[in-house]
Amino acid sequence: MRLTAHALTCQRGGRIVFADLSFSVAAGEAVQVTGPNGAGKSSLLRLVAGLVRIEGGRLALEGGDPEASIGEHCHYCGHQDAFKGSLTVAENLAFWTAYLGGGGGSPEAAMERLGIAHLAALPAGYLSAGQRRRLALARLITVARPIWLLDEPTAALDLASQKVLAGIMADHVAAGGVVMAATHGPLGLPTRELAIGRAA
Repeated sequence: MRLTAHALTCQRGGRIVFADLSFSVAAGEAVQVTGPNGAGKSSLLRLVAGLVRIEGGRLALEGGDPEASIGEHCHYCGHQDAFKGSLTVAENLAFWTAYLGGGGGSPEAAMERLGIAHLAALPAGYLSAGQRRRLALARLITVARPIWLLDEPTAALDLASQKVLAGIMADHVAAGGVVMAATHGPLGLPTRELAIGRAA
């Protein structure tokens, strides 16, 4: 599997965020998307996920399911943690696992690995920022997707949780998955850098 971009252009709010961006990411690679604030790191991940329209250029995926879009091959984990505060931790994870098709590890195993198993019966609205982030990341384990698009994935995580996440990403890459992460700091695993130019 290979994700290839040729001369991509992204426009948000009438402004060109980036233009003429080309790259290629193969199965078994982790890519760290770097650049100053406003350069388009988050926009790039959202574009690959199919959440932002491509203004110019081409994005293609070789391999994978020919019946599925590129976005359907992706896990997108952004700044907003998608959960319902009135549902428990376990109920939120079970919902997303069922809705997205599962195919990965069990929700119980995911909660255990992310250190939130003891919070399974707690309404998600009571979680701290770090606990909310770990709940969002638990979907990476329970729902099988080959491409992970992670926007500042270590935000709100303590050092121990960052190490757990690094292990989860390393396992995914070792199994032939792809990780693209926009971050200002190290991810804790070998990565290749994709630098986006300076903000306008």
